[in-house]
Amino acid sequence: MLKIKDRETLAIVSGVIGLAGMTLVDGISRRAGLSKRSYREAAAGMFLSKSQSKSFKGQALGLVMNSAVSIIGANYIIKRLTQSGRDKLLIKGIVSGTAIGAIATAIPNVVPKNRVKPKDAASNLSYVFSNIVYGMLATFAAAQFGHDSLFDTPPQNDYLEPTEKTSEQVRMARVVG
Repeated sequence: MLKIKDRETLAIVSGVIGLAGMTLVDGISRRAGLSKRSYREAAAGMFLSKSQSKSFKGQALGLVMNSAVSIIGANYIIKRLTQSGRDKLLIKGIVSGTAIGAIATAIPNVVPKNRVKPKDAASNLSYVFSNIVYGMLATFAAAQFGHDSLFDTPPQNDYLEPTEKTSEQVRMARVVG
């Protein structure tokens, strides 16, 4: 498989993959009545009136804003994977998605003119779950599609000899040996 060697391109690809999962979960949550507003509608509400944020153009604006945040979030995920390795991806994805989502959800809630911010617990919990799905998908995509050279940075604590091999090193030793 051809691996991506550029961090920015990898951030776009993994961010869009994460966004697709997040949008799917958000749509299911909205149709099931768990969430009162879609993530796109809440994002568009930062810039538009409540009625405009529900329109096709408003939804498109919300999707563009969500895409930008997803790509920026994927860039953060790639940086963290570079620093901490590509092992334990599930927990890294959950934590990253939750952290990125908390910031992305908090921003619309503090904008004074936002008329579409969700105030109910169910909508906000739905957003948290959507962000966890985003984080997991973006993390797995970055680890899967990223070239090994992106993750070959020297450890930050290289003054100490490691006492154990990382799970990634153990796995690679099994493949090679």
